[in-house]
Amino acid sequence: MPKYKAKTIETANGVSDFIDTIGDEQRKKDALAIIKIMREQSGFEAKMWGAAIIGFGSYHYKYESGHEGDAPLVAFSPRKNEFSLYLTSAFDGREDLLKQFGKYKTGKACIYVKKLEDINIGILKKMITGSVKFLKEKYT
Repeated sequence: MPKYKAKTIETANGVSDFIDTIGDEQRKKDALAIIKIMREQSGFEAKMWGAAIIGFGSYHYKYESGHEGDAPLVAFSPRKNEFSLYLTSAFDGREDLLKQFGKYKTGKACIYVKKLEDINIGILKKMITGSVKFLKEKYT
């Protein structure tokens, strides 16, 4: 059976170079604000993961299936129409925090936000902290 190769890996690409490619000034400001918040809450510097994900810290996972790899503890991507926030869905209290979060949509592994002014930044900080704590405990 061929070994799975992760598509999203940490790269040496510059975060500021990537941010400079964002054409909309408000989206650029929001992206810089998210970087600051995630850096402060996670304790890690921003790194590029793949071509368009900005991640903070990393952990190594291994599933029962044998699939393993590395992933950022928390991350986001400033997509064209919204920000994708990559936070684990497994930490305690997540559902209660989401009730106070503001305007968002969820996908399988993401929370989608149009702009920072639509959400409660204090709740975002709690969700980042909860996500980092959970993943560090589970995979350390």
